[in-house]
Amino acid sequence: MTVHQILKMGDPRLLRVAEPIRDFNTPALDALIADMFDTMYHANGAGLAAPQIGVNLQLVIFGFKQNQRYPDAPAVPETVLINPVLTPLSNETEEAFEGCLSVPGLRGSVPRFVRLRYEGVDQHGNKISRDVEGFHARVVQHEVDHLLGILYPMRITDFSKFGYTEVMFPDMDPNDDD
Repeated sequence: MTVHQILKMGDPRLLRVAEPIRDFNTPALDALIADMFDTMYHANGAGLAAPQIGVNLQLVIFGFKQNQRYPDAPAVPETVLINPVLTPLSNETEEAFEGCLSVPGLRGSVPRFVRLRYEGVDQHGNKISRDVEGFHARVVQHEVDHLLGILYPMRITDFSKFGYTEVMFPDMDPNDDD
């Protein structure tokens, strides 16, 4: 398959609201998903949204057993989520540092819901409904934000907790800068 270039903050395509997917189980959709996984793995990402590679569709992928960019994070099951809907399961939020493949070299502390339900379908049109919490919930919210034209810096409430990874986290591997 193909590793795609990941769009970077400032590209207006990242600010669009993505279109729903209506056709499932197609060779084109399967190829797009395979390319997205190849791209995510190549960049050591925890997730990737179709708009990040210039495809304006409501499709996100995420998941890993271990991720060098988030070494303390628990495993998240590999998931293909199409046309997602997120429902917070409480008003409780938590701030934690995030990075983004579209915002390389920077990290920021972002408030996110601690517990939520995500619903949607997979590439075959099968319904998905999961109640999740913690890092899994954070990853889903981050990726689904991309479908709404939102990058994580737009969610930061305290800009004293936003900066260059190499400055804020000097012990982090410089190859894991996003």
